[in-house]
Amino acid sequence: MTVSINAIIRFATAQTAVESYQLPAEKLLAGNPTQGLENHYSSPCDQFHSGVWQSESGAWKINYTEYEYCEILEGISVITDLQGQSQTFTVGDRFIIPAGFEGIWEVVEPCRKIYVIFEQK
Repeated sequence: MTVSINAIIRFATAQTAVESYQLPAEKLLAGNPTQGLENHYSSPCDQFHSGVWQSESGAWKINYTEYEYCEILEGISVITDLQGQSQTFTVGDRFIIPAGFEGIWEVVEPCRKIYVIFEQK
């Protein structure tokens, strides 16, 4: 199968609508942040996704079943593991969260990030 140059997706010019949502109450630890998702690409096998995520300030429980690459575009987030160890991420930080990670994601200042997700079926 050959794919043309038109299949390349530029995030800066993508016309993807923002899907706004609230987190389930059982995940919330602080605040009730509105979050937004611009999923620019999903693979045909539905295991690979990429786009831009954003969130207002708040904190919630996380439990990763997928591998995620993140690049912070705006704001400040703190990720804490179940043992209480944390890392702070700010503009320009790039990192990977492995499948199996559990903890807390706290958005200290409204945040936007590029995400690339792989979830093995």
